[in-house]
Amino acid sequence: MKSPLLTLPGAVPAEGVDEGVAAHYGDLFREQRALADGTGFVDLSHRGVVTVSGPERLGWLHLLLTQHVSDLPPHQATEALILSANGHIEHALYLVDDGETVWAHVEPGTQEALIAYLESMKFFYRVEVADRTADTAVVHLPAGSITEAPEGVVVRETPYGRDLFLPRADLESYAEKAGPPAGILAHEALRVEQHRPRLGFETDHRTIPHELGWIGGAVHLQKGCYRGQETVARVQNLGKPPRRLVFLHLDGSEVHLPPPGTEIRLAGGEGPDGRRIGFVTTSARHHELGPVALALVKRNVPVDARLIAGETAAAQETVVEP
Repeated sequence: MKSPLLTLPGAVPAEGVDEGVAAHYGDLFREQRALADGTGFVDLSHRGVVTVSGPERLGWLHLLLTQHVSDLPPHQATEALILSANGHIEHALYLVDDGETVWAHVEPGTQEALIAYLESMKFFYRVEVADRTADTAVVHLPAGSITEAPEGVVVRETPYGRDLFLPRADLESYAEKAGPPAGILAHEALRVEQHRPRLGFETDHRTIPHELGWIGGAVHLQKGCYRGQETVARVQNLGKPPRRLVFLHLDGSEVHLPPPGTEIRLAGGEGPDGRRIGFVTTSARHHELGPVALALVKRNVPVDARLIAGETAAAQETVVEP
């Protein structure tokens, strides 16, 4: 979905997964500062939007998701995952129920596979699953924003801000009232600062929730069966995940950020047996912290170890305890 807001002055299109919205509007750090101050908005209209309606929607989703949603109160935001049978993360959903329908936004391009899975699990439940991406645009208002949501628009309110499920036809007119736009790069820089994982960025084909700190936030440990629960319970009760998420402060003298997938090794050596000990998942330039990144490293890497990301020195902060 190509956003009409790409015609705004200074808009530079994003690439890769975030293609379709603006990477920035000419001043990355100004846009970050505006979001940090609670002003402006972020166009997330490239994200997929899925709804589930029907009288049994919450009980049915409760059987499929990692989150406890059977008694989810109206207008209360939550996050949930769908796991494979082996406990690996397949989908991440950002949910809110408006009293009649569950609204979720998901990573761009993942809604079709998600809907196919949900449809395959309907059986005799009284639920209806719909792809609303074509007619609904997600807009993010940062924490502290006093910008009002239009009447009748579903709002998902979190500690990090509000996600609006806005009619796509109203996106341009709403943007005129919502303050200065901020691009996806500013949004991503703050996400990295907040240590929040993102599907397809901090995850690969073998990621389990414990590695990213999604236990508690997106995975409820006191609920009934769902696909992949055995892995979640076994790691939680009997072991530790093989990897852990860390936050990196990168050497600011380097011109280029290490891209996702950059190998991480121990500073002063090549790591255990000459193998890499992890890799960068997301890197960003932050308006206050400078160059920063999220990365996955082996669980047994010392928390005070200094690291090298490619050719860039990096100091780590613990996100997931070893």
